[in-house]
Amino acid sequence: MRQKITLIAIACIFVLLFSGVVNLVCIQGKRLRYLSEKNCVRLLPQMGSRGRILDRNGLVIAGNRLSYDVMVLPQEQQETEELLEKVSGVLGEGVGGLRKAFREQFVSSSIPVAVASNIDVKKAIALEELKDELSGVMIQPHPLRDYPYGRLACHVLGYLNEIDHWRLTKLADYGYKTKDLVGFGGIEEKYDYYLRQEEGGVSFEVDHRGRFVRVLGFRPPRDGKDIQLTLDVRVQEIAEEMLGGRIGSVILMDPYDGQIIAMVNSPGFDPEVFVKKGGSAPLRRILNDPDAPLLNRAISGVYPPASVFKVIVAAAGLENKKIGYSTTFPCGGGMQIGNRRFSCWDVHEPQNVFWALVHSCDVFFYRTGLLLGPEAIHDFALKFGLSKSTSIELPYEAAGNVPHPLKRKITQFRKWYDGDTANFSIGQGELLVTPLQIARVMAVFANGGKLVNPYVVSSIAGKQVSRARQKASPVPVQEEYLNHIRQALKAVVSSPAGTGTAVAGVEIPVAGKTGTAQVSRGQSHAWFAGFFPYTKPRFVICVFLENGGSGHFAAALARQIIEKMIAEGLV
Repeated sequence: MRQKITLIAIACIFVLLFSGVVNLVCIQGKRLRYLSEKNCVRLLPQMGSRGRILDRNGLVIAGNRLSYDVMVLPQEQQETEELLEKVSGVLGEGVGGLRKAFREQFVSSSIPVAVASNIDVKKAIALEELKDELSGVMIQPHPLRDYPYGRLACHVLGYLNEIDHWRLTKLADYGYKTKDLVGFGGIEEKYDYYLRQEEGGVSFEVDHRGRFVRVLGFRPPRDGKDIQLTLDVRVQEIAEEMLGGRIGSVILMDPYDGQIIAMVNSPGFDPEVFVKKGGSAPLRRILNDPDAPLLNRAISGVYPPASVFKVIVAAAGLENKKIGYSTTFPCGGGMQIGNRRFSCWDVHEPQNVFWALVHSCDVFFYRTGLLLGPEAIHDFALKFGLSKSTSIELPYEAAGNVPHPLKRKITQFRKWYDGDTANFSIGQGELLVTPLQIARVMAVFANGGKLVNPYVVSSIAGKQVSRARQKASPVPVQEEYLNHIRQALKAVVSSPAGTGTAVAGVEIPVAGKTGTAQVSRGQSHAWFAGFFPYTKPRFVICVFLENGGSGHFAAALARQIIEKMIAEGLV
């Protein structure tokens, strides 16, 4: 009986074993085979190079250089620890930092982990020479953003950083994923889709201990597209050098088609800080700087234009027949409007529109503005492109503000008074503009009446960007009125009594207008906007100094830039 029970038990065991084998081979064989193959295959991603950003002459402003990352194949804990200790010795870094990087970067056992980034090429060679001893270590070349000219044009270029949650939620459907480097600000952000490279990689087989066996396949990465700008590195360097450490902006633009030749903002920042990741201290300094070095003042900063706005009021007065060439108003250093006396910066003889622009007489424009009324000034300001963005291909452009009595009543529940019109007429009060908008206004007088559309991108991947819909539009001001104001702008610089004499004496004739914008705190903002040469203008220049004092200082800076450009044969 006992023998019979034993035989039955043995038979049951064999039946169970046989069933298990059948289950493994016939039922789950395909799935287990897949898991086995998956367990021995590793994927090593390879990145292409991000598209380069070039100036108008083909000089690389933002390019790429090779960086080297140390990749470790996930293995058993003891073997991984031994690998990290050996790598630590070669790199001269503490093993604790490598352990921390391994834990933070680990995704799955099938993907190599980057434990050190951007290592020196000599250390990369040393690790490659020890490949037999360090079979679980791989050196991965990695293109890294490089800036041959350092901070030059940093606000136009923007910078790279890891994608944030907000962008990831918007761009996940387009192939973006966590830890991707994307553009922030400038061309890097606006054209990230074109500049972005496509990831490739190598799939390879490893043994049961995670050691490399053979390559299974390779998909080449795709480089991003190059973008050529309208900037001229030589002019940009001159403008940045002359602006120095002063807070403000300088723009040089082609008056006929709106090409931006230079766009300078100060203070600036070093875009390499975001790429190198050398600790958080440099980033904190940039983000906590009260002077806002990341702000592109040329397109995002809004300020009262002060006397530079008088060219629009003069054009409106002439076009609406409220004043003529011979219309004069006396200036006794100010005038009474309501219960308040509105002063002029000086006492002038009776002024007509020509000399009122040359001397920047506030009283003349108070009276002209009162004759026009705020609605007419508002409408003419819009015709010159104010209160709306210029649509330049850079993110975060501000529209500014052109006040209107009805808008104030609806939004602020406040009445409009004659004193508000007086302030409006000399570019003060609630009127706010960007330096780029002022450059665009001045281009109207340089090119004979066309409102151009500024742009900074010339071509993408060697193909010219079509601008069929961005043709310059005519400003509804008679040519003779524009020429009269244009001649006055020349006299602003050339006349001994003009406010722009700081630019006088340059080898080529320059025309322009100064502005001194009063603000509630600190010194006034300084403006100079003009064009040169006078007869066949090649450049519009706008200089803005935040809390820089009177317009004289902006004009003096404009002179330094123009003289340096002449000396280097750029005019």
